[in-house]
Amino acid sequence: MSTGPAERGAFWRSPIGLALCVFLAVGAFYLWLEHRAHVLGWLPLLVPLLICLGVHFFLHRGHGGHGGPKGEA
Repeated sequence: MSTGPAERGAFWRSPIGLALCVFLAVGAFYLWLEHRAHVLGWLPLLVPLLICLGVHFFLHRGHGGHGGPKGEA
């Protein structure tokens, strides 16, 4: 009797999945400790760029992108 994909548990609940989550969390923690001065130094330059990208994304949602209808001149 084999178990199908629906009968098996989630990958994240398996021992390998839990070990991977712990490894990634520890790695992210040490990356943050070692590189936070660099990240925080770039933050004033990245915030306006992210704001511009967000405004561009939200303003183009209403009319379907850059191209207009084919019939307009």
